[in-house]
Amino acid sequence: MPTTLTLKNIPDAVYQRLKASAELHRRSMNSEAIVCLEAVLAPARVSPSERLARARELRAALKPANFSPRSIDLMKREGRE
Repeated sequence: MPTTLTLKNIPDAVYQRLKASAELHRRSMNSEAIVCLEAVLAPARVSPSERLARARELRAALKPANFSPRSIDLMKREGRE
């Protein structure tokens, strides 16, 4: 069952942007607020193949590095002494 939410102390600039967006999309203020909240709070739906492609892009963009366990340990300790 839907729940009612009352928002108080909305900054004027935010209210005006929401109002303009609602008019642009031909929605009520309430519907526009729900769409905005859903867009921010709902998890993005990314297919496994898209996620894998993005991971490969990121990996390809990294400079190759060959860190030894000793060099990694030294980097972790850097600045702690």
